[in-house]
Amino acid sequence: MTRILLLGAGRSASSLIQYLLGYAAAEDWNLTIADVNPAPLTVLLAPHAERAQAVAFEISQQERLSELVAAHDIVISMLPALFHPVVAKACLAHGKHLATASYATDEIRAFDAAARAAGLTILMECGLDPGLDHMSALPVIEEVRAAGGQLTAFKSYCGGLMAPDSEGDNPWRYKFTWNPRNVVLAGQGTAKYIEHGHPRFIPYQHLFRRVDTLTVPGYGAFEGYANRDSLSYRPLYGLETIPTMLRGTLRRPGYCGAWAALVGLGLTDDSYHLGNAAEQPWTDVLESFLPPAAANQSMPERTAAHLGLAPDSSEMQRLAWLGLFGLEPVGLPDATPAQLLEKLLTTKWQLQPHDHDMIVMQHLFDYELAGVRHRRTSSLVVIGDDAVHTAMAKTVGLPLGMAVRRLARGQVAHRGVVIPTHADLYEPILAELAADYGISFVESEETLG
Repeated sequence: MTRILLLGAGRSASSLIQYLLGYAAAEDWNLTIADVNPAPLTVLLAPHAERAQAVAFEISQQERLSELVAAHDIVISMLPALFHPVVAKACLAHGKHLATASYATDEIRAFDAAARAAGLTILMECGLDPGLDHMSALPVIEEVRAAGGQLTAFKSYCGGLMAPDSEGDNPWRYKFTWNPRNVVLAGQGTAKYIEHGHPRFIPYQHLFRRVDTLTVPGYGAFEGYANRDSLSYRPLYGLETIPTMLRGTLRRPGYCGAWAALVGLGLTDDSYHLGNAAEQPWTDVLESFLPPAAANQSMPERTAAHLGLAPDSSEMQRLAWLGLFGLEPVGLPDATPAQLLEKLLTTKWQLQPHDHDMIVMQHLFDYELAGVRHRRTSSLVVIGDDAVHTAMAKTVGLPLGMAVRRLARGQVAHRGVVIPTHADLYEPILAELAADYGISFVESEETLG
């Protein structure tokens, strides 16, 4: 029997849990789900009582973490990414494999030598983005190389959005299907990529004003902004000399301009506390970020003037829809601006039971073959079933579950800190996603001249 420990059962874990339960008997697994609130899992796990159980756990309980890790063979962490190093240390201490959907940060990569020496796998980036982005891009890259082609540009975009039937009258055309805090703080720092051989750097205050426009057949237009560091993936993809490479995030048109307005106001800043009362209205918070009032100017007019926007612009309409110019209390005392914004958005962008989310990923490959320039476009769209079994949960949890299944079978030979850039890892996962879940990319190609 293989004993699997899942740490964290949040909103993105639903499909992963279903996958693990579905294979528990056939693969002879015993599954323990450790979460801060295990009670909601009772009904789900009842039919699998011989194979699965839920226990209470908080990451601050270091002795409890050590006990849980020691009692299992493979650990899956769906905890917030900042806790993965703590889990990795416990796995190394007890000689256990670890799998997550999160980025292989420098802190995690520091465990590589110790994991190799112990014969352990720390499997990172096995979710959606990062994860499916690697797995789906590499087969095309390898195919172009095998044909003798030379890649000249690679751009990859991904976004968790709302399906068209669930956008409603929300002008942002967006709701939370992922950690709200990560959305609010997205892009902070400087984005780095390369274009036509020239390094490009976009500081945070300009990031959401420099966007690309993309079209996905059947789903219309999107805009993409650059992720923090596209350059680090060139060696991982074997594209050290490629002239253009960019990884970005997708949103619907208009989102980025309005988000740039929130950045310009200072409402995404998480570095200081306002000392505010929970009863303070949003108009008072906004007042503290604006220059002194001119005579007879309303709050929206002052805000528009401060941001250099027309009072009736689409950006201002989106800000008004959020309630920034109303008397609603902020509801959180002594908060950072980003915390107040997160609380507001969590209410306005809450996924409703009938909603369907949508994952969109698109790769653009430019290459030269026999003196002819080509562009191959590879697009993925996945629609969620409901507010629990979301497209985000599917595309994060299923690849991770499939990777763990192969790890439990002894079919992952790679040791140390590993991401799914190896064909023997990503090929069977892509095949299973397509055959069993209908998750596959649609490709098109054109000659550029």
